[in-house]
Amino acid sequence: GNVKNNFAARFRKAYNTAFSAVLKKYQRGVMLFIKHKWLTWATLGLAMVGLVLLMNNTKTGLVPDEDQGTIMINVTTAPGSSLAETNKIMGEVGERLKSIPQIRDFQQVAGYGMIAGQGNSYGMCIVRLKDWSERPDKADAVNAVIGQIYARTADIKDAQIFAVAPPMITGYGTSTGFEMYLQDQTGGDITDFYNIYLQYIYALNQRPEIQMAYSTFNINFPQYMVDIDAAKAKRAGMSNINRFSKVYRVMIQADPKYRLDPESLNNVYVRMQNGEMAPISQFVKLTKVYGSEVLSRFNMYNSIAISGTVADGYSTGDAIKAIEEVAEQVLPKGYGYDFGGLTREESQTGSNTAIIFGICIILIYLILSALYESFLIPFAVILAVPCGLLGSFILVKLIGQENNIYLQTGLIMIIGLLSKTAILITEYAADRRKSGMSLSQAAFSAAKARLRPILMTVLTCVFGMIPLVIATGVGANGNSTLGSGVVGGMIVGTLALLFLVPSLFIVFQHLQEKVKPIQFTNTPD
Repeated sequence: GNVKNNFAARFRKAYNTAFSAVLKKYQRGVMLFIKHKWLTWATLGLAMVGLVLLMNNTKTGLVPDEDQGTIMINVTTAPGSSLAETNKIMGEVGERLKSIPQIRDFQQVAGYGMIAGQGNSYGMCIVRLKDWSERPDKADAVNAVIGQIYARTADIKDAQIFAVAPPMITGYGTSTGFEMYLQDQTGGDITDFYNIYLQYIYALNQRPEIQMAYSTFNINFPQYMVDIDAAKAKRAGMSNINRFSKVYRVMIQADPKYRLDPESLNNVYVRMQNGEMAPISQFVKLTKVYGSEVLSRFNMYNSIAISGTVADGYSTGDAIKAIEEVAEQVLPKGYGYDFGGLTREESQTGSNTAIIFGICIILIYLILSALYESFLIPFAVILAVPCGLLGSFILVKLIGQENNIYLQTGLIMIIGLLSKTAILITEYAADRRKSGMSLSQAAFSAAKARLRPILMTVLTCVFGMIPLVIATGVGANGNSTLGSGVVGGMIVGTLALLFLVPSLFIVFQHLQEKVKPIQFTNTPD
């Protein structure tokens, strides 16, 4: 027991010595800010400018892409390829995938693509990566593996390959990255539209923000145009069958070996009105043409869907900007674009951050006004907040994350936590002032008395958030964005607040007393 007491006593003594040293330095700093008010205003001004600059320069996103351990690969072979050819190419892709060490297993489908849908010339592959514990490095992350897939399948001539991670919010589109639709608003010729699309996607792929932009649309599918000689068919009395007061359509089917070429139509007979049989080729003319397999519309216009992934070091916000700029340069009059999936949500919620902060700050201001029964003193608390927001953005930028929903949630939390911390000082100072101390004395003694509880609050918060900052696995990016936003904001914000709030309190309390002279309670401590 004795040893334990000795240790506890020694620890307490060491802690107290260290703390009183810090407290002395702190008191000197506070006095400096109280004596030189310009220091306070200069710091605040710099913080505001820094915050605005950082908010404009931090890349933006909606939700960060995460390593979910899955990759989807979409394969498009040449238009008109048979299922057998597509299958062969899928086999080649599979061979390349086997040699990538981070891949656990994969499954392949020919005849269906996750972006294009059904069709002989489409295929897809779903890849499962090994567990996160088995691939700890940057080189093992999902984006690095996608890079490897591209590198190893580059020599496959007859196929377009597009590898992508599944979307973060299920039900929004087919992939991470971006989703957009080129639109032909003139309702013009599909060939013209296709050529404009080719120019656009070429220009988009040149941009550094875009890793790859991709579409399965093609107008070179071999097809037969069927012209039916309606007059001739009517003369021969070939039409739908009317029986039992209903109209029946006749559908003809034939085994593949009986429909190998256009000439085989000579061997398909139909019954005419006079009861005789005539070959169907007499009534039908076939022309070989090339066209698109599917034509989709988006918001009523003919459209070509483009999916794409964002290059490393850029965010979806950067990609949206690139898409808009390329559209301005390349698209002629009468052609437009629209976003789909998550990209659409993001392009519509871009400007919300400032509004959200505004609302938070106004609410806190109103609550504080009620607390202090003054419209001025709350400014002593609120003006300390921008420094904290600055800290959040600094740390998030250093870690390389983006301004997204997670950071915005963290910032709302920071505004609350910092206001609460600043209240510790102003509340105490207001009481001391009422009991008859001078303004400077009240502010100074409040700062001195409140240093310990403030440091405790902040350290608890920061240490509690560290696991989020260094998170790994599926939610890593979201967690580290939230964590680093809060940690950065708490550290920088509290440091600023400890020195600024006492002198801000003096300024605003002084103004307040001009408006409404103070009633001293004559019971000094």
